[in-house]
Amino acid sequence: KVEEVFTDGRRIITFRNGTKKEISADKRMTTISFFNGDIKKIMPDQRVIYYYADAQTTHTTYPDGLKVLQFPNNQIEKHYPDGTQEIVFPDHTVKCLYSDGFKETFFPDGTVVKVEKNGDKIVVFSNGQKEVHTAQFKRREYPDGTVKTVYCNGRQETKYTGRIRIKDGESSIILDKS
Repeated sequence: KVEEVFTDGRRIITFRNGTKKEISADKRMTTISFFNGDIKKIMPDQRVIYYYADAQTTHTTYPDGLKVLQFPNNQIEKHYPDGTQEIVFPDHTVKCLYSDGFKETFFPDGTVVKVEKNGDKIVVFSNGQKEVHTAQFKRREYPDGTVKTVYCNGRQETKYTGRIRIKDGESSIILDKS
């Protein structure tokens, strides 16, 4: 290795494989430029910023344990110390994955999808409609109070304000009561 010390106090160490390590005059910042094009910076505030040249991806680790990945397509992932992950996609969709298995996705049009650890799903649409999906049924709830439920055996149930209609698995009406 070759070490250069500059009059301003900076030091640059060059290794045989082409990797260079630059240490600031105040020794608070270090930049390592690897032979493969990767760059690692250790900042004065103890953030570590690693740029992967081949993938064009930046991985920043903060002193509190937060990790942020930035991809060339503008996707950003945040990995929190508690296991929570937040992914912001290029279309501004945001997906949150929690350590307990719960997932939430927020779409740009205002739609929100929530998925429980057991797989139950709730979709809230921007128009006020809501869908609930479970292993037993799928239900759509409308702003006017109408509720349509389809059970796993094919039975359908529609509840209107003051009225109920039930169909069997072959869509034959078995109850229509006002």
